[in-house]
Amino acid sequence: MSHLMNTYSRQPVAFARGEGAWLWDEEGRQYLDAVAGVAVNGLGHAHPKLVQAICEQAKTLIHTSNLYRVTRQEELADRLCAISGMDSVFLCNSGCEANEAMIKLARLYGHQKGIDNPAIIVMEKSFHGRTLATLSATGNRKVQAGFEPLVSGFVRVPYNDVPAIEQVAAHNQNVVAIMVEPVQGEGGVNTPEAEYLKHLRAICDRQGWLLMLDEVQTGIGRTGQWFGHQHTQAVPDVMALAKGLGSGVPVGACLARGVAADVFKPGNHGSTFGGNPLACAAALATLDAIEQEGLLANVRETGAFIRDGLAEGLKGVAGVVQVRGQGLLIGVELDRPCGDLVARARDKGLLINVTVDNVVRLLPPLVMSRQEAQQLLDILVPLIREFLGA
Repeated sequence: MSHLMNTYSRQPVAFARGEGAWLWDEEGRQYLDAVAGVAVNGLGHAHPKLVQAICEQAKTLIHTSNLYRVTRQEELADRLCAISGMDSVFLCNSGCEANEAMIKLARLYGHQKGIDNPAIIVMEKSFHGRTLATLSATGNRKVQAGFEPLVSGFVRVPYNDVPAIEQVAAHNQNVVAIMVEPVQGEGGVNTPEAEYLKHLRAICDRQGWLLMLDEVQTGIGRTGQWFGHQHTQAVPDVMALAKGLGSGVPVGACLARGVAADVFKPGNHGSTFGGNPLACAAALATLDAIEQEGLLANVRETGAFIRDGLAEGLKGVAGVVQVRGQGLLIGVELDRPCGDLVARARDKGLLINVTVDNVVRLLPPLVMSRQEAQQLLDILVPLIREFLGA
């Protein structure tokens, strides 16, 4: 009997090692990993540049705390701002912490403008984390249930619905920000219309609101650009990162620019572990590898190959609603619950994920090759067809 708290419905497999896009379990069985630690292991497993950076850093300093300057933090902040166009960075440990920082920043921004009860517009079907504030911002009653009373100060509207936001703007003087994912990952790989973020940017500029992007899942190359919003050139005021930033080493970041970059002052926010030398070394090695190995282009090309292969292989199959996504964030929506596909795929040596009950979500490592992508298709397409009785 395990002494672990019963918070996960774990699959009956434990992995012993990994290399690239592959994992091996304790019995030596091999699996093609199309989950990548839920969009975390962008460099795959045991990437030599990452392993070397972590080992070298661990030999000198792992942690000193934010009571002192941390040179690695400064290097990472410089790199993140260079690729994003943002002005300042707060480093933390996870996506929900990065989103918490965004929420706190928005509230402080509102108070500094004289708004006593600042509100943030959030979206239906969104997912921002499991801390109390990020849980309250999340648009999923299933993950909120049992944790009431929720944190107030959020105004919820449908995703990809600009008129709904205009309605809020016309009637709510307490709004100070919009918090949104460029693509909703947990919500079903929901992709908005091409001009959606640009419209939100224009509304925020007109209203004096902050545009805050949760790029925890879409950031660090997952969509084929450094950040999901770069497909539209709608630059945020605040942005949250985590997941792929450290390639498995916990690290998150809240980036800000313009007026938002100067909202926090000493004492307003902090983190004990945030931005320690080990985490920063992993993040810097991740950014180096993505750049040096041309992984953004690989994500675009391999992602398109997988989406096209799924669309062609499932064409005309009754029960397939849509194949969608961006880069290597891919969803296959079915017309029925399909959680059984996770075990069926695992039995065939492929690791996949199902979200919102009926969307097969693929999050392969950014290093996945064309040959590995074809292997994914060769397993998954027949499985889905068989599952749907095609």
